[in-house]
Amino acid sequence: KMKKKKLAIFDIDGTIFRKNLHFELLDELVYMNILDKTVRRDLVRAYGYWLNHEGTYEEYRDKLVSLYGINIKDCKKVDIVKAAETVAHFNSKRTYIFSRDLIKKLSHDHVMLVISGSPIEIVKEYANIFKFDAYYGSVYETDKDDFYTGKTIFEPTRDKGAVVKQYAAENGLTLKGSMGIGDTESDASFLNLVDEPIAFNPNINLKEIAEKEGWRVVVEKKDVIYNIQ
Repeated sequence: KMKKKKLAIFDIDGTIFRKNLHFELLDELVYMNILDKTVRRDLVRAYGYWLNHEGTYEEYRDKLVSLYGINIKDCKKVDIVKAAETVAHFNSKRTYIFSRDLIKKLSHDHVMLVISGSPIEIVKEYANIFKFDAYYGSVYETDKDDFYTGKTIFEPTRDKGAVVKQYAAENGLTLKGSMGIGDTESDASFLNLVDEPIAFNPNINLKEIAEKEGWRVVVEKKDVIYNIQ
């Protein structure tokens, strides 16, 4: 059996999953009484600002990251893992049709890699459901007793392209003939590396990059998929 050499690189939030894993994880932690109910109030307010066009998606995402980092402090890792498992499986079918079908198609002859800014605990669960070969998410520090300190020790969104290059080099993979799909400018650093970049439901910043670079733009609305040349 021929070893797979090409990469297929996916973002998750807004690319595979129709919502945001970070949001859903925070919401579940409040439901489980691990985090205070005021966290959900702040979460919904941040989401509302974005929904009402009073802030950008990146501002909304930054608020999620900030809320998580502040409130995760002194939480047990076992509780976060349990919440991550629940959220990942509950939301496993809430995917975009285009991305879901693309995963099925590419998995036959590509090494499947997913990179997300959401916490590694939920990225791991989500990636395993879709049988990705490798995954990267944000890693939060734990102490010797497996309690979170609130510090972030790895954030792949700072340079997803560097993560891809390192993974490809360490595993003897080629970016020639490889494909990538993402929805915001944080994905541009890996889309720029592959032969077949797809800007999927892009925000304004990625849309402008895609137009400048001549990348394929795909928009999915309800159950209709549009290819924009």
